[in-house]
Amino acid sequence: MFEYAEPGAHTALTDLTDLVGDLPSDPVAICAVAQGLVIQPGDAIAAGVPEARVPEKDIRPAAGMVAVLAALDPAPLHVPRAPAARVVGTCRHFATLACAFLRARGIPSRARCGFGTYFRAGYGLDHWIAEYHDGHRWVRVDVEHLGKGYVDRPEDLAPGEFLTGGEAWELCRQGLIDPRAYGVAGTESAWGPAEISGNAVRDLAALCKREMLPWDEWGRMTEAYEGRTGEEYDRLVDEVARACAEGEPGVLAELSAREELAVPRRLLGKGGPT
Repeated sequence: MFEYAEPGAHTALTDLTDLVGDLPSDPVAICAVAQGLVIQPGDAIAAGVPEARVPEKDIRPAAGMVAVLAALDPAPLHVPRAPAARVVGTCRHFATLACAFLRARGIPSRARCGFGTYFRAGYGLDHWIAEYHDGHRWVRVDVEHLGKGYVDRPEDLAPGEFLTGGEAWELCRQGLIDPRAYGVAGTESAWGPAEISGNAVRDLAALCKREMLPWDEWGRMTEAYEGRTGEEYDRLVDEVARACAEGEPGVLAELSAREELAVPRRLLGKGGPT
């Protein structure tokens, strides 16, 4: 059901062939192009980007990101941008834009939501990466940090260097990680089991080709963040974690359609041009 070589609602680049036609064919080189088109909000301000542009981080579709890039600089996307001419976004935007480019080249790819374990020893920090299928396996790429030295091979992350939300959830349930060490860098309260379960649900959405924003909440996610869920919800997240690990399209589709997990239309249609 989910053909990852085809674009989804947030990765379609219809009518933008003049901008993407000169992208490289190598998957990692494609990811490197995306890396040079997005800038984190703090880095943007430091580079002189007006604060009025910071809300670009709320853009969900890749086409919306490309529209901003084209307005700033009409050059083809493979041409490197100066920091101030990049679209403001987060790790999710790096990963989603890379997936859009990979899919435009017919390369199966997926954005994944979870935690990087290589930024701070002993901690899992909220993070998004991309992965592409090389014909044999899914290769995980930290698009944002290619060439930055956090790990030896950001173009092919080793097992455990990045944990999807579901992978971290299963380790948490088994008592193999301390959930209090998993959360959002730079915050005091966004740590713990609810952060892990939230990223498991976001990862489910991404596997169903709905790459949501890191702060999007739906279903019972808000209740979980507020400590108002219990074992029943935990068992549902157990299902989500298993389904995301197995990747069976029918199971993913069934889960993502459940009322507690389905992404509402108000979120799918919000956040920049579609």
